[in-house]
Amino acid sequence: MMTKLGFAAISLLMATAAHADTQELTVSMLLPGNIADHGFMEAGYNGLLQIQKDFEAKISYVDGIEPKPELLTAALRRMAADHPDLIIAHGGQNNKATEQVASEFPDIQFVVVQGNVTGPNLSSYEVLQEESAWLAGAAAGLLTQTDVVGHISGIRVTPGLKGRGGFYNGLMHTNPNAKFLTIFAGNQDDNQLSARVAQAEMDQGADYIFTMLNAGRQGATDAMRAKGAKQFGNVIDWTKVDPGVFAGSAIADVSIPSVEAVRDFTSGAWKPGIVKAIGLENPKAVSLVLGADVPADVKARIDDLRQQIVADQIDVSTEYEGPEMPL
Repeated sequence: MMTKLGFAAISLLMATAAHADTQELTVSMLLPGNIADHGFMEAGYNGLLQIQKDFEAKISYVDGIEPKPELLTAALRRMAADHPDLIIAHGGQNNKATEQVASEFPDIQFVVVQGNVTGPNLSSYEVLQEESAWLAGAAAGLLTQTDVVGHISGIRVTPGLKGRGGFYNGLMHTNPNAKFLTIFAGNQDDNQLSARVAQAEMDQGADYIFTMLNAGRQGATDAMRAKGAKQFGNVIDWTKVDPGVFAGSAIADVSIPSVEAVRDFTSGAWKPGIVKAIGLENPKAVSLVLGADVPADVKARIDDLRQQIVADQIDVSTEYEGPEMPL
């Protein structure tokens, strides 16, 4: 006898395969932040626009939701009430809320971008930003003059923790004697806060700082410019935006996972219960960009390390069990 789970899985597969014959695909996205943050949330929104263009989908989105589980859950329930074909929750902070709401709406398929949750109608798609973060840490270890390197992020979510861990282990690979300063300040979008914590790290000697921030990045950037410290950004190529401050950028194009999820969905290849990962083997998705003033020998060393990661000769650890700075 077939189980209820078996019926659900077959129903989902039939639904995805049948989309080639439907007139319009409906996709909704939850973005718990500002879609004009020049970072993670804007990249997610750009992915949604690409979905609209590539698949002629009818799209809708909700942004600006504070990343609290009860608020995310309520927003997802409102979206599910409209019965779109696919709901994409952008960001690992949506893990628990999406897992809950997906169980309440078994006939809707859900995807978490940069998530790690699965279910009978739920999968996660992620770009491995920890791999480009590892390379950024390795570069910082080669470039630092003070042997003090910092990291700043806002909320403590799985992708942020993995990125911090990747950066730290890359730093230790090239400069095991470096002092590492790290903080999760509690907010991705507060420029006054990010300026204050950047200043605190620089006061302890940090001359390179890896920032995993959204709209709050500018505060850290302004503080570092005034002090003469250098920054590694993430998500997009910040060396083009502000080459005077950014030594590099750990690119992880988080617009790609949602597009890949919809491509799988429309082709019938989408599967529930999996986490699909995209790493350095796809340089359009994951890469480290270094500024024009980074010495050629450092760039060559980083490229060699990149090749070793792709060849599985280096294991990119995301573990970090050291101290954190107090807020």
